[in-house]
Amino acid sequence: MGKEAKARIKINRLLQDSGWRFFDDAHGPANICLENNVKITEQLLDDFGEDFEKTTQGFIDYLLLDGQGFPLAVLEAKREGRQPLDGKEQARRYAQGQRCRFVLLSNGNLHYFWDLESGNPQVISTLPTQLSLGDHTQFKPNPGNLVREGVERDYILLTQKPNYERDPRWQDESQRDAFLADNHLKLLRPYQVRAVQCIQQAVDEGQNRFLFEMATGTGKTLVAGAAIKLFLRTRNARRVLFLVDRLDLERQAHRNFVRYLKNDCITVIYKHNRDDWRRAEIVVTTVQSLLVNNKYRDLFSPTDFDLVISDEAHRSIGGNARAVFEYFVGYKLGLTATPKDYLKNIKNPDARDPREMERRLLLDTYRTFGCTSGQPTFRYSLLDGVADGFLVNPITVDARTEITTQLLSDEGYAVMITDEDGEEHEAIFTHRDFERRFLSDKTNSIFCKTLLENALRDPLTGEVGKTLCFAVSQDHACKLTQILNEMADKLWPGKYNSDFAVQVTSRIPNAQQFTVSFANNNLNQHSRFLEELAGYKTSKTRVCVTVGMMTTGYDCEDLLNLCLMRPIFSPQDFVQMKGRGTRLWSFEYQRRTPSGDSEPVAAPKTAYKLFDFFANCEYFEDKYNYDEVIELPAIGGGEGGGGGGPVVRTGDYANVDPDPLKSLKETPIGLEGMRIDREMFGKFEQTVKTEPFVVDKVQQGDFAAAESYIIEHLFNKPEDYFNLDKLRRAAAVDRRLTLREILEKAFGFIPGFKSREELLDEECDKFIAIHQPSSDEVLPVKNFLKAYVTDPEIRDIIESEQYGRFYTTPLAGDFQNLTPELRTLIPEYVKDYVPLNRFL
Repeated sequence: MGKEAKARIKINRLLQDSGWRFFDDAHGPANICLENNVKITEQLLDDFGEDFEKTTQGFIDYLLLDGQGFPLAVLEAKREGRQPLDGKEQARRYAQGQRCRFVLLSNGNLHYFWDLESGNPQVISTLPTQLSLGDHTQFKPNPGNLVREGVERDYILLTQKPNYERDPRWQDESQRDAFLADNHLKLLRPYQVRAVQCIQQAVDEGQNRFLFEMATGTGKTLVAGAAIKLFLRTRNARRVLFLVDRLDLERQAHRNFVRYLKNDCITVIYKHNRDDWRRAEIVVTTVQSLLVNNKYRDLFSPTDFDLVISDEAHRSIGGNARAVFEYFVGYKLGLTATPKDYLKNIKNPDARDPREMERRLLLDTYRTFGCTSGQPTFRYSLLDGVADGFLVNPITVDARTEITTQLLSDEGYAVMITDEDGEEHEAIFTHRDFERRFLSDKTNSIFCKTLLENALRDPLTGEVGKTLCFAVSQDHACKLTQILNEMADKLWPGKYNSDFAVQVTSRIPNAQQFTVSFANNNLNQHSRFLEELAGYKTSKTRVCVTVGMMTTGYDCEDLLNLCLMRPIFSPQDFVQMKGRGTRLWSFEYQRRTPSGDSEPVAAPKTAYKLFDFFANCEYFEDKYNYDEVIELPAIGGGEGGGGGGPVVRTGDYANVDPDPLKSLKETPIGLEGMRIDREMFGKFEQTVKTEPFVVDKVQQGDFAAAESYIIEHLFNKPEDYFNLDKLRRAAAVDRRLTLREILEKAFGFIPGFKSREELLDEECDKFIAIHQPSSDEVLPVKNFLKAYVTDPEIRDIIESEQYGRFYTTPLAGDFQNLTPELRTLIPEYVKDYVPLNRFL
């Protein structure tokens, strides 16, 4: 088959996949026709072969029609290997002749979307739908309006309360702060105004991508809200997609945008509004939910959003998640709290160093937004925030036990352990091993005792200030919580009754509400540590022990202590964790005077303590100058080393009673499989949909919790003996399925399971969207990437660098047509982002 015919077949399929119709059918009349009134018939589609681009009447293009049958878009088709942009000017003339605003350019492998009224052609990985293009027709962007829009400190406030200046409390300067706080109204800080104005300047310079590097606690979501208003109000965007990388950030972003902008626009969380998300101007979702099975391609058209914002950009668009970001045309804004030079002290980066992946993601983020010089569109650092009086710095506490000191050494920590055969031998644990295996009760007790004795105190009650502890795992969090409560009961009998510390992890019911209550100062009611301050509002619970729930985006301004009882390898995690304490706060109370009146008592928060038991600061910052060093008592010996304990033996039971074989029957199973396998999938779907915990977690989008519950409570039980292997066989798909895919199918998130080839095509499209190879490289890229994923021999050739072996494979020509950079990029991409076991 010729290149022309291959291109035609691919373009036809892409059009049909996007809902376009060559013929009248039950969904409506045909909405594709050809140039020069060439009538489309099934025979004609079959017969165009080598002469795909020409007929006696001229070049054949696709003309796409709107719902009323009027021209909507021109699709200019080129043969495989030809650059689609070669047809740009010809397509422009034809579109203008048909009074079409939109042009699509494709060679079957590489596609461009071009709005003739706005900018240049942009790479897309699927073709827009008729509905999306029809909506886009009403969109008339005018960058000049955006540049000229006045943005002052009351830009958000004017949306929240347009007539705020008439309010008597605003007119009384002494009441303004209380007026704003009581009504949850927001004035932009001066640097936040500058951030929005930097977007205006960038647009004026012809840019359409922007990156904000702003320290944790400086109000990135508020700035994003102001940017959204800027684009919507000036009609340079109809709809905005806000991408986050965590479920709690999804809820928080939705709540904040409703608070800031509800009088101007509608905000929805996608998973709660799957059927009517088009009614909203702001759609919030996690990037992970769109990446699963590449659902973003099925759910949205490339022209559905005119502004895409990535919160915590180097996480939410890192790696192959960037394909989601690049899928949409239009303006792009990235938000990050991690400075580009945060990893400046990495020497000789090694792929095995966890920081190396973070470094690559961070640099990729800067490249994605066109900031190759290292200068973001706008920067506001922690030091800026402290200098301007909007943030506080920590008192960093370096506290190491004897064991943790040894763990951090080059030699590691040695301990004797007993293996399965009862033999003792020495095992070496290092910094990284603590996260997986090392949990010592004595070490944990030292951690907790050190915290309680050295923590900053609440300035009004004198009790331990509100504290976050970050543990290694949920089991570790459970142990720490128990130790802290036991110690608190001895130190302050009758004051807390096991409410002093609370475990806040995903397996704890209502854990998400705990985070809200702790921030609102009513977790386990209010503190009555001092009876004379009974009306003072601070939580009875003083310490929340978590693993990762209260890191990114969690706002609790009155935190006074943060405790890192775990090693941290991700600079992003480190920045986020220590950023929880930087917010300003004033501890206030109305005290009764002897005369019966009340007088305000206030104590400002001037710092917070960051307890670091694993030299995390040193790990990232090379010999940090600590403000406080605590000497800890030696634990002694190697007690508590991980990995020892009783040896569990198997095979101790034997049945000695005779039990002779009574019968034997062999039954070959045909291709249809056993009935139990065919029916198992349906039964499993019904089972999970009757489990309240699973239903609740799936509806929240917390698939990880749902999967853990299923594995623990439903798999391998005598009733049905469900397990993943049996469900995979029952589904009869030509590849491995994940439990998440099975759940999404059961709950109707996806109509069915994609085949191996469909997933391979999608991985190729993601790579192309991210790295954008030239037109003549697209086909070799696809062939090489697919072969590398599915063929162990190809992977071995690359790993061993025995490239001459390619000449014994069908891939020889494709490999030769790739640049050296692509020959390296494709294997790296697959190793980092493509789970090979899905294709087995």
